[in-house]
Amino acid sequence: MTTEALTYHSVTTRAVIIPLKRPVVSRVGLFKDWPLILIDLQTNQGIIGRAYLEPYLARSVRYIIPAIHDLVTALKDRPIAPFDDFQANRKAFSLIGLQGVAMIAISGLDMACWDARAKASNLPLARLLGGDLGPVPAYNSNGLWLTPLETLEEEAAELVKEGDFTSLKLRLGRAKAADDMAAVNAVRRAAGDDVNLMCDFNQGQTLGDALARCHALDDQGLYWFEEPIPYDEITGYAQLTRELATPVQLGENFYGPRALSEALEAHAGDYVMPDLMRIGGVTGWLRSAAIAGASGVPMSTHLYPEVSAHLMRVTETAHWLEWQDWCNPILAEPYTLKDGHLLIPDRPGNGVDWNEEAVSQYLMAD
Repeated sequence: MTTEALTYHSVTTRAVIIPLKRPVVSRVGLFKDWPLILIDLQTNQGIIGRAYLEPYLARSVRYIIPAIHDLVTALKDRPIAPFDDFQANRKAFSLIGLQGVAMIAISGLDMACWDARAKASNLPLARLLGGDLGPVPAYNSNGLWLTPLETLEEEAAELVKEGDFTSLKLRLGRAKAADDMAAVNAVRRAAGDDVNLMCDFNQGQTLGDALARCHALDDQGLYWFEEPIPYDEITGYAQLTRELATPVQLGENFYGPRALSEALEAHAGDYVMPDLMRIGGVTGWLRSAAIAGASGVPMSTHLYPEVSAHLMRVTETAHWLEWQDWCNPILAEPYTLKDGHLLIPDRPGNGVDWNEEAVSQYLMAD
């Protein structure tokens, strides 16, 4: 079958909520469970495109799911053309804004569309996009939250062993700078002095606090400072980027490629890390990757490791893949890790399929 033959038929969505092995403890909240929206896009040709969304808040599914269904209803029987559909869907929601729920719904559908097109071509997504399969360098982001300092050393050792990782994400922003320093030292005792520590403040600082805290940690050889301040304070990010020796990372809260472009024009960071749910799915990522590539800015991923791995194989300035296994319980065949790299399976599409028994176990109550 050729991809040109694919047309929209309908969509099935299900919300599940999965208990986390290590609860998220950060400046943006405590999360013991992780909600997902599973998307199955049915085509008139019998091919199903699959994707998932991670909307953080369980109650948000009641707004996002109807938006996805509205988009598919409007597209019924039309050819699946992700670039055209991305533009059309944004126009459909433009009167209520191009961020938030609107972009999230567009992104989830876009990822499912690209999966369907890759399956119709009998190709892994990376090959459909003109790349090839191969290992993708990853760091482990499964822990090291703002938990008691005495837990960090043992947890860091566990995280290294999960995939022979040499790179870990550590959350910072404790009440005292000395406690952040102690957290860095604890992780290095377990993981070694050569470990790459990607440090995330989860937007928890004011600009003044961030300047003081980041300058205090600026000689520690940390890999990056991620989102020290609220994501939309672009002028503050530009100041941090100018003043700090440690690279500044931002971008998981970019809603669409233009937001990434505007941040780069403002010199608001050294690195960017778009999130597929907000940047616009595969289409939004590809357009953003072209901007980052033209600017020579390294581009990492945020969440969605399965789809993101394919995209890293076709991104000019591909940097690091953020690894979490939070969705593994409902995947039929979770991706494999080896020597700190994620391995892309040689199967059509994005490689995402559901473990239906697990899905039924974790279905969210209406």
